[in-house]
Amino acid sequence: MSRALLAVLAVVVLAAACGGPTAPAPPPSPATAVPAGPVTVLAQDRAVPLALATSALLYRQAPIVVLVAEADTAVQGRAATAAEALGAPLLLTPTDTADDAAVRAELRRLGAGSVLAVGADAQEWAERAGDLRVIAAPADPASSPVPQELASARPAEPLDEVLVLAGPAPEQSAAVATARAAGAQVQPTAGTDPRGEPELVTRLAAAPPAAVVALGSAFGDPATLGRRLTVARTGVTLPGGGQLAFPGRRMVALYGNPTSPLLGALGEQGLPESVARAQALAAQYQPFSDVPVVPAFEIITTVASTAPGPDGDFSNETEVAVLRPYVDAARAAGMYVVLDLQPGRTDFLTQARRYAELLAEPHVGLALDPEWRLGPGQRHLAQIGSVGADEVNAVVDWLAQLVRERSLPQKVIVLHQFRTMMISERARVDTGRDEVAVLVHADGFGAMQDKLETWAALRAEPLAGARWGWKNFYDEDRPTPTPQATLEVSPEIVFVSYQ
Repeated sequence: MSRALLAVLAVVVLAAACGGPTAPAPPPSPATAVPAGPVTVLAQDRAVPLALATSALLYRQAPIVVLVAEADTAVQGRAATAAEALGAPLLLTPTDTADDAAVRAELRRLGAGSVLAVGADAQEWAERAGDLRVIAAPADPASSPVPQELASARPAEPLDEVLVLAGPAPEQSAAVATARAAGAQVQPTAGTDPRGEPELVTRLAAAPPAAVVALGSAFGDPATLGRRLTVARTGVTLPGGGQLAFPGRRMVALYGNPTSPLLGALGEQGLPESVARAQALAAQYQPFSDVPVVPAFEIITTVASTAPGPDGDFSNETEVAVLRPYVDAARAAGMYVVLDLQPGRTDFLTQARRYAELLAEPHVGLALDPEWRLGPGQRHLAQIGSVGADEVNAVVDWLAQLVRERSLPQKVIVLHQFRTMMISERARVDTGRDEVAVLVHADGFGAMQDKLETWAALRAEPLAGARWGWKNFYDEDRPTPTPQATLEVSPEIVFVSYQ
């Protein structure tokens, strides 16, 4: 017999002579998995299927799984604590027996030999399931939910390159616990559009994750969410914060053209004074607003003319070089800019394209003024102009494409209107483009009763999905409504301009 073999036997005999049991081997570790694609939406909205889908996505195996009854909300917090401590998935035992088979299938896929049952209902379900070692969590709420025999369990390598977006719905709590147990980053969200979450925008811009997982169908399909995340990763925000125009802010704008005081309040003073005046206007609204009020310029960019001009369109186009200082000063002051078009006999899209350079700025939107859209043979001031839904939609589509191509924050597009005939077939205007916030702007003037009648007429058949704006006139209104009176018309007014 060799000396080496004798030494091994001596160690075995010595261990046996000591009479103490050998320490149990720690349970095997779970194995996590990074999602295959950069964006995943788990579109299940019920608690049990969503918990299963999260487990299936983030875990390859888990020898230990935590179970809690779907209906036992009193102990679900303890179950989540246990899952995170163990690095194990949290599954819900269902109230609907139709989900039983799915839960059992996931336990088999995970290779779960043991389950930690939190609560009597989960323990009873697990014992009925068979082929499982059922470990009951301590019932004492003051103690750790992880029993001593599992204290040596080792979590898997954390998925710290995975970001999970979770809304406030209680149905997501088990899925959130599983994500945290897997070591993923979890970002709570108030809504379902990343562009409207300032904290998330900052986080994505600072450290983009390798993969994003969204819990619930409300986040949209992966392609839509992916486009929104691309914008969020730029970190570029609108004046007032975030990347969605509304909700979350109001805008109060000084209206006119910088070249003439006859065209509105914007041209009544120099540029620095116009910035200060717009800021003062916005400040007057803040005490009556439940959201931040952002100052703005609404610049008449193409000005209706009684003469045809060299191009014959009865519209004088302001040069970009004249507008650029106002756009730049607004950006520096944290203000928004809306470029207002009065196209005469040409179409809105033709004119909008002239200003693509300015509209590529994140803080610049667009306004269409159908009063000054002429048909063949028409003249300004001889009749009120009008535009059809198809022409409006062509602008909406073009502007949305510009936003998408450049990964810009959402843009405002204002539709001025004081008579229903000014936008024919208005119900067909496309308000569903993700990149554009459409706003109908009540553009009437006169006594307050007259303005309210205009408001009521425009809202009699509201444009689904559109926001609402209002204009005050310093000279034509009798008297000019105060900020308080303006917002008392409707809390839905999110854009106010002053001419």
